[in-house]
Amino acid sequence: MTEYKNLLVEQKGPVLLITINRERALNALNRETVDELQKLFSYYWSDDSVRCVIITGAGKAFVAGADITEIAELNGRTGADFSARGLYLMKTIQNFPKPVIAAVNGFALGGGCELAMACDIRLASEKAKLGQPEVNLGIIPGFGGTQRLPRLVGRGKAMQMILTAEMIDAAEAHRIGLVDEVYPPDQLMDKAMEMANLICTKGPIAIQIAKECVNRGLDMALALGCDLEKANFSQTCSTGDKNEGCEAFLEKRKPEFTGH
Repeated sequence: MTEYKNLLVEQKGPVLLITINRERALNALNRETVDELQKLFSYYWSDDSVRCVIITGAGKAFVAGADITEIAELNGRTGADFSARGLYLMKTIQNFPKPVIAAVNGFALGGGCELAMACDIRLASEKAKLGQPEVNLGIIPGFGGTQRLPRLVGRGKAMQMILTAEMIDAAEAHRIGLVDEVYPPDQLMDKAMEMANLICTKGPIAIQIAKECVNRGLDMALALGCDLEKANFSQTCSTGDKNEGCEAFLEKRKPEFTGH
């Protein structure tokens, strides 16, 4: 596997733990880190040994934004390239065939908030702070913040967060639906691993298809989304995992899914 300058990567059984490790820069997403994350997710895309992914940050930040020293050098052309890189990464994470959990251990600002929003589930430390402060720099979010934030929290709250650039704490983020659970700091990673391992006990084909149905269905009218669900439900009914799951339930034992 490739060695990474800005990432720590550890596989714990079926769970892949990714730690963004630019602690001195509060894990800011520079081009190099964005590219490393892209390579990492591409590397594990078809690796069946990985059933769930957790992303977190080293030190007191999850990701405190994009790297301002790089932002300061952007112009119209290079800004478009930087945004395209970030958007492509977020799309890759959103469409990754296994669930991705964000363990938001601290500051998740700008690109960090956008990274968390691209994940399937967001768990936060009580000390976490989230926000989209880009207008303080005279720019707007560039990694999907203007699109994913209103889909998660509604238009009004998204407008407030983006236009005022104010940070919110974990409790408020949980109240508005930006994060799904909040834990004491010393419990966050244990809870993230607990959830990831629970997901890994489920049928892997069903997990992948369920994620795809939710993601694709959000961009469809309800009737079309239900048609999508029907087609994919039918697909899961033809798998060996479905047979194993039903047999295990009836025999009162734990299923042994194979992903076929």
